[in-house]
Amino acid sequence: MSSSTKAPAGHFTILYFASASSHTSKSSEFIAAPLPISKLFPKLEDQYQGFKAKVLDSSLVTVNLEYVDIPDTPTDDEFIIKEGDEVAIIPPVSSG
Repeated sequence: MSSSTKAPAGHFTILYFASASSHTSKSSEFIAAPLPISKLFPKLEDQYQGFKAKVLDSSLVTVNLEYVDIPDTPTDDEFIIKEGDEVAIIPPVSSG
């Protein structure tokens, strides 16, 4: 699934699914780029208190439909989210 609106210049799109969408009360938003991947969770936690523990710690993350790992600390060669990228926060799905 991709967003219907392209991110404005200097931004990337972040898509929220399931409990991520419930916690943020949004299905998507734009965030300023570039952003090192290690700073994504702290940035979202600053905006949405409790988001990391309740949702992010158990979620998968994709950038442009490719799964990425989120390092706990910055590294010299870490992935940088660029202008125009599409990031998705995908919490675990339960069935029943």
